[in-house]
Formats: sequence, C-alpha cells, structure tokens
Amino acid sequence: MRVVILKKINMLVGALLVSFLTISLVFFPKEGVEAATAGLKIFWDVVLPSLLPFFVLSEIMLGMGVVHFIGVILEPLMRPLFNVPGVGAFALSMGLAAGYPMDAVITGKFRRSGMCSRTEGERLLSFTNTADPLFMVGAVAVGMFGRPELGALLSMAHYLSSFTVGFIFKYYRGTDTEKTAKPEQIEYRTILRRAVRALVKARQDDHRPLGKLMGDAVKESMGTLLMIGGFIMVFSVLVKILTVFGVIKMITPVIGGILSVFGLDPGLAGAILNGILEIDLGTMAAGRADVALVDRVIIASWIIAWSGLCVHGQVASVIHDTDIRMSPYVLARLLHGVIAAFYTWLLMGPLAPVCQTVAKAMPVATKFNPLDRIILSGGQMVLILGFMLLGGLLAGFFKRFAVVRVERKG
Repeated sequence: MRVVILKKINMLVGALLVSFLTISLVFFPKEGVEAATAGLKIFWDVVLPSLLPFFVLSEIMLGMGVVHFIGVILEPLMRPLFNVPGVGAFALSMGLAAGYPMDAVITGKFRRSGMCSRTEGERLLSFTNTADPLFMVGAVAVGMFGRPELGALLSMAHYLSSFTVGFIFKYYRGTDTEKTAKPEQIEYRTILRRAVRALVKARQDDHRPLGKLMGDAVKESMGTLLMIGGFIMVFSVLVKILTVFGVIKMITPVIGGILSVFGLDPGLAGAILNGILEIDLGTMAAGRADVALVDRVIIASWIIAWSGLCVHGQVASVIHDTDIRMSPYVLARLLHGVIAAFYTWLLMGPLAPVCQTVAKAMPVATKFNPLDRIILSGGQMVLILGFMLLGGLLAGFFKRFAVVRVERKG
C-alpha cells in the first residue's frame, strides 16, 4: 500500500512539473526559444560531431566480435579489480574517451545481450560514467576558468575518484548469483586462443553482412544522439524557466549555508544549483564566480563528477528497457562528487607539486572543437585500452603459470 501511494505521488509530481514547464513556455516564449536554441547549438556544434564516430564504431565492434575478444583478454584484470566481466574494460575505455553517456549506452547493450548480470551492469555504471578529457581541459579549464594548468588537476581528480568509486562498488551486492556467459577455459587453454574463439563465435551469432551492420550502427547511433540532443534542449529550457521564476534565487541561501559548513564560499551556491541540473551551466557559473580559485575548482570538480540531472536523464533513457536500476547509479554519482572534490583539495594543497609535474607533461588545449575532441579522446582510448590489454595478458599468463605449478606439485 505504501509503495502504491509513493508511485501515485511521483506520477502526480511529474505531471505537475511537465504542466508547469508547458504553461511557462506560453507566458515566456522568448526566453524558452532562446534557451532551446542555445541547447541545440551545443548539441549541433559539439555533441553530435564528436560523439557520433564513437557510437557508430562501438556498434560495429560489438557486431564484429571485437568486444568479446577484449572481454576474454581482460577478464583476469577487471574481475579482481572491480568485480565486473572483462568486457567492462571496453565500456570503461569508451566512457573515458567519449564522455557521457557513452558508457551507459554500451552497458545497456551488454545487459541486453547477456554479457553482464544486472548487478555487474550497475557496478559498471557506477564508475565508467566519466567526462571526456577535452571537456575538462578545453571547455572548463581554458574556456570557463581561463587557466589551462587546471586541466591536468581536474582530469586527475576526476579519473582517480572514478576508479575509487569502482573499487568501492566492487563489494556492492557481493552475493550476486546470476549466471552470465563465461569464457571457456578447458578446450582452449591459452587466453589468446579463447579470445579468438570468442570473437569468431560472436561474429557467427550476429551473422549480419558488413553493409547491414554499418547501416544499423548509424541508424541506432543517430536515434540515441537525437534523444541526447532533446534532453540537452529540454534542460536548457528548464534552467531558464526556473531562473525567470526566481526559484534558483529562493534555494540559493539554503545551499550557501551547507557550503559554509564545509568551509566553502556561499557565493558558489548558484553554481551548485545550476550544476545539479546541467553540467555545462554549473561549471560555467563556478568559473565566473567572484570567489577564491580553490573553492571554485573544488565545486567545478564536484559538478563534473555529479554530471547533472540532464545526463542522468540520458542514462535512464538508454537503459530503460533493461533491469538495471538507477538508484545505485545516482548514489555512485554523489559519492564520485564527494571524492572528486576531496581529491581536488588534495591536489591543490598537500599534493600540489605532484599535480604541477603532471600538468607540465600534458598537452594544453587552446580551443574546443569536435576534431580536437575526437583526436585527443581517441588517442586516450587507444592508450588506455592498450595498457589494459597488456595487463590482461600478463594477468592471464601468471594465472595460468600458477595453475601449472600447482598441477606439477600435485
């Protein structure tokens, strides 16, 4: 009975919010159109050209069996580190390269095809949902803060905190008993042979000609990207309407009081509120705030890790036809934000010399365009995936070597 009442309340609140937004557009059409146009510009100029190649290639790699090959190689590495199947490394690398919500799209496909259990899918979403490097280096550090050296700091805090969350969620629902397809280890003893066999089997099971596979990849990718564009536009309008009605100003004192408890400037309350809804607006407000730099960067780091309700809506949309739950994902985003803010404080304080050394070795972005994002993100994906494949091969080799030694002693 209690659950039924809560569901009815949620339905009523949702209906009221949608009605409020619709009626607001009638009274403030100019502001609504301007906000929608700004959201469409972000989607058309940045999101569509920079994400489309990664979406299409991930679809083709799944159909060709490449992801299954990677999964077998990286099973000995991903399982002990994060308690997820080896294919999770593909979601991780693509998420690091392309940013939100690439990992959710791939994780949803894994779940639909039975390549991971529900719990494993929820673990994957907890730490693979990351921003891409050029957003932090180019858009935030250079474009919003005007300080290129902050790119390395934000990236280090973001990715280290993401891996920390992944390690913590390794123990999430540790009694998961759902069975998923496991790589065969008897007939083909070497890990490379098992990987090749998994690739061939996956390609045979898919059985689509290359032309149809590519066509389906483009069709599905465009559909997903148009959905993402719709979310960006809707949330741009929502933030504008809330600003016009003064809702954000009403809540600002409460958020400011919470920030004061943690020793942060209350002047960043507006950035927090914008960041809760949309990541770009929040980080831009943090960059422009007239407060201490340390406080601004800490809040920006929290906002990037939280990623905004706009991104959360995109994630919910791409996994809606699976049994993966959103509550662990939202909890992980809150945890990611707190840890990222703490790591940012460390890197700007006690560990500042380490951060400065890394910053000197990183390329500095002076502009923010889709081509830069594809080049930098693609290079990062290849580098990370290459290191992980090497680690997986070494882990598999040592595991087999240990088994052989035990068998000889026996």
